[in-house]
Amino acid sequence: MTAIALGRTRRTTLLGAMCALVVAGTGVLAGCSDDPDAGTNGVGKLSAAQIQSKTRAAAAAAEAVHLSGNVVTNGRTYKLDMRLKSEGATGSVTSNGVAFGLLRIGEQLYLKAGAGFWNHADGDTGKGSVSKLDGKYVKVPQRDPAYRKFSGFTDMDVLLGGLLTLHGSLATDGHHEQSGTRTIRITGDKGSGGTLDVSLQGKPYPLRLERAGGAGTIAFSSWGEDFALNEPKKTETVDYGKQLPTS
Repeated sequence: MTAIALGRTRRTTLLGAMCALVVAGTGVLAGCSDDPDAGTNGVGKLSAAQIQSKTRAAAAAAEAVHLSGNVVTNGRTYKLDMRLKSEGATGSVTSNGVAFGLLRIGEQLYLKAGAGFWNHADGDTGKGSVSKLDGKYVKVPQRDPAYRKFSGFTDMDVLLGGLLTLHGSLATDGHHEQSGTRTIRITGDKGSGGTLDVSLQGKPYPLRLERAGGAGTIAFSSWGEDFALNEPKKTETVDYGKQLPTS
């Protein structure tokens, strides 16, 4: 065998070994395979409807998720940064430039906001009430309309059930990447009904959603990663004792 042929053989063997190692890990080395689904979880070879079914099932079975982005509903834009699980949630919501924190532990919902939030509220707040509520965890009574309005942001099943829906005819739209993770994209009505990037690595979790009609973009991460939900200290908590001011 000539030196040139021997060199080629060694390079081929080395490349094959590298490909085997990468495929066995988290991705495929560029040039290793012409198959874009090589080394993936295989959902990229399914139909769009099957992919949507798989990703919904994966999301429903997950114990926790971090959700961030913008949601437009009833003409209002909400910026969300929430960590959710079945037992509750913690995070923040921003609307009209005013931010407030939400913490739910079981059935108990707390709202934490600054004076700017409470100054925008209607009702009998007054300077004394604003000072009392400013920066505190305010218990939201379950019969208060605010409870239903805000608890939806802390309910993992409700949020995912409402968000992970594409409208119209489903189709696949090629292979992509989100934050270093390879994805398969599915669309509704060629994108006008929304687009969803689904992970090709590990479980087929949804990673990025563009909602139909420009109704916001959401990123999903930390699937299955547990987090602590801690009751606020009594010195940091206010029991308003009646219906909260509406905002």
